[in-house]
Amino acid sequence: MARKKEYNEDVVVEKAMNLFWRNGYEATSMQMLEKEMGINKFSIYSSFGNKHGLFLECLKSYEKKVNSIFEQFKNSNNGVDDIKDFFYNSVRICNVDGNEKGCLLTNTYNEFSDKEDEPINEQINSFMDNLKELFIEKLKMNSEKDEETVLKQANYLLIAKHGLAAASRVNSNQEIEDYIEMIFRNL
Repeated sequence: MARKKEYNEDVVVEKAMNLFWRNGYEATSMQMLEKEMGINKFSIYSSFGNKHGLFLECLKSYEKKVNSIFEQFKNSNNGVDDIKDFFYNSVRICNVDGNEKGCLLTNTYNEFSDKEDEPINEQINSFMDNLKELFIEKLKMNSEKDEETVLKQANYLLIAKHGLAAASRVNSNQEIEDYIEMIFRNL
C-alpha cells in the first residue's frame, strides 16, 4: 500500500522555487532542498523524479506567479506605455513578501544558455519568444516605424529586460527607476 503524502506539493514547490530563485540551479543542493522544503530526498524523488524534475515544476510555478503582470500587459492597449508599465510591474513583484529579487526565468536563461537541456531551454525560449512578440505588438500600436526598426527595438527591450532583472537584485530603487526611464527615453 502506497504511503499518503504528508505535504502539499504546491507548498513544497513554492519553497523550492524560492531557493532556486535565490541561488540558481547548480548552487542548490539536494540537502538544501530537503531543508527548505521540509521533506526528505525520497519524497522529492518520489514526487518529482529528481532535482531537474523539481526545477521544471518550479519554473511552471514561477510562470503562474508572474502571470498576472503578463495578462495585464497582454490585455493593455497603450503601446509603449504598456511596455514601460510592464517593466515597473516586473520590478514591483520582487517586493512582494515571499518573493526573491530579480527574475527566476532570466536567471535560468543566463545559467542554462550554454547547456543543452532541452526541457529547460524549451520553457525559457517559449517565454522569451512570447515576451518578444508582446513587445513587437505593443511597439506597433503607436508607431509608424518599419518592421526592421520594430524588431530591433523589441530585441533592445528584451535585452533591457534581462538587464533590469539582474539590476533589481542589487541596485537601489532610484537606480532602477533611472534605468527604466532611460530605456524608454532611448526608444
